[in-house]
Amino acid sequence: MDEMEWTQRRPKLENLRVGLISWAGSYLTYEPYKNTVTATAKGLGRRQTWEILVSNEHDTQAVVRLRSLQGLCVLCEADGSLCYDRPRTSHHGCFLLRFHRNGKWTLQCIISGRYLESDGQDVFCNSRVLSAYHMWTPRPALHVHVILYSPLHRCYARADPTLSRVWVDAPVPCLGECGFLLHFQDGCYHLETSTHCFLSHLDRLVSQPSAQTAFHMQVRPGGLVALSDGEGGMLYAQGPRLLLALGSSPHRGEEWFILQRCPTWVSLRSRSRKFLSVVYDVEVYAASEHLTPMSLFQFESDNDNLALQLRSANGCYLAQRRHRTVLANGHPLECDTFFRMHWNCGRLILQSPNRRFLGIAPNGLLMANATIPGPNEEFGIRLANRPFLVLRGRYGYVGVSAEHDLMQCNVDQPNCIHLLPCRQGIYHFQAQGGSFWSITSFGTFRPWGKFALNFCIELQGSNLLTVLAPNGFYMRSDRSGTLFADSEDITKECIWEF
Repeated sequence: MDEMEWTQRRPKLENLRVGLISWAGSYLTYEPYKNTVTATAKGLGRRQTWEILVSNEHDTQAVVRLRSLQGLCVLCEADGSLCYDRPRTSHHGCFLLRFHRNGKWTLQCIISGRYLESDGQDVFCNSRVLSAYHMWTPRPALHVHVILYSPLHRCYARADPTLSRVWVDAPVPCLGECGFLLHFQDGCYHLETSTHCFLSHLDRLVSQPSAQTAFHMQVRPGGLVALSDGEGGMLYAQGPRLLLALGSSPHRGEEWFILQRCPTWVSLRSRSRKFLSVVYDVEVYAASEHLTPMSLFQFESDNDNLALQLRSANGCYLAQRRHRTVLANGHPLECDTFFRMHWNCGRLILQSPNRRFLGIAPNGLLMANATIPGPNEEFGIRLANRPFLVLRGRYGYVGVSAEHDLMQCNVDQPNCIHLLPCRQGIYHFQAQGGSFWSITSFGTFRPWGKFALNFCIELQGSNLLTVLAPNGFYMRSDRSGTLFADSEDITKECIWEF
């Protein structure tokens, strides 16, 4: 297997998105109704998220535009004021982005030579003399559940709770140990493992975040990051076992990692409760009663038309071949690797490109035979590398707030939802203190219930899902900030990043 196949060939748009924090701690924000730009927001939301469009990049600088999620750019006018519109010329809206050793960015207007700055509220380009007021801290707008890939070693970081270490030795990020939560606090980052330990400056995992687990981050457009302790030490893989540790002399770019969304890996079980597994290199059978690495598949879906690709641990995709058999030897651009997915109460039904449904033949082989799906064409699906969920909706993350006793959907620092599987597609939601999620008669949630309730999870795309709550309604985010389960249909507010 070619391990390089597991990296993204091109940076995804989500990897190019950042929030920009001024010296005053407020975020660069676009005001869509006034076509202006301010720096008053205290949290990272949709209006504080910018796509960094790079036209030219070097080691220490790049020529970029800042584009909002609405598709308009930050534009500097002749009088130094800023507006929010479409560029009128090839250089209009272009900034020279410089990367500073302390992790800060400065943005200098290409046309006027003036720096982007804020007075704590307004944003403008007036001065050609660089100062601390022109410094912006980039914060990746990526979902906080991430993986770290080393381009030099072609491997992913992996937490080892037994030895309380983190190694950079996983060729395929299919295990929960490869996922980390990236907590942003007071300008620094804390790396939390899937077992809720934190990487410290002493190269060990510790149980609580502290000053010893705080790292400074240098960010480059495209998801390239480096972590340091702020005193000259850089985090990189060291020694023959590639221990992730602080050191002062990285070579050949050892300190740079590609920051990516934590991928979704699943296992699939047939009606006979056998796992779908790749055997003899490419054949797919429902024959194993035990979960193995060859029973895991990366769930990659087109979010617009629900076209699904399943990538096996051998690096290839499931594809429909001759005589309606399905083999694990497909390539990402082949039309035969795209399957249509349908859901039935948490169970997955797959439809092949020839419009037939995937099922299990009498000998256990996976085939696309049925014209009408039945119980034999339904697969139980379970998240394989997600012991917990961190949900982000249109207004922020799901979590608790000191000001409210109900679960909120607009917090900046999320809470983990621990998943206790009870049936295929059905989970119990457990809060971090060990209690269970409870639901009120109004369709709101509290995190201190005594009894486990059934939540049905259905995947709606790569890193997207919906939750059917115990009251029979879909869980949705509300503009007020309160989390509700009162939607009969799947709307945009019902789609959650995880």
